[in-house]
Amino acid sequence: MTLARRAAIAVKIHCPVSAATLAAMLAGDASAIELDETAAAILAIIRADNPLGDFALYGGVVEIGLGWESFTPGAAANPALGTAGSAALSPTAILTTYAPAGSDIEPALAALMAAHPWEVPVIEIRDVELLIR
Repeated sequence: MTLARRAAIAVKIHCPVSAATLAAMLAGDASAIELDETAAAILAIIRADNPLGDFALYGGVVEIGLGWESFTPGAAANPALGTAGSAALSPTAILTTYAPAGSDIEPALAALMAAHPWEVPVIEIRDVELLIR
């Protein structure tokens, strides 16, 4: 049996959220992410009129994972969180969305970079295949 597939571009955004947002979501309030300033801005870009989150019958598709990101700012860094030379932990939502292969996602990526508050944003882009019905 051969399953149908479609080529896509995965975009995975490590999005800082407030400690209160993370705590509320971990306690079961998934809607708390909509009130977080940074996450709401990133979600608005994914939900905007662009190829991100395009699943034909569904739009604005995004997977949301919760956790923390650890990093140590260097002496020349100007971190939004933490201090140079000391390990920091950032409450983080990991937002993964997809676009059809061959889509022009550059304007959406530029918007994500502009909305992301980190000095060095972590946004992964990779080619993937998704199963379809």
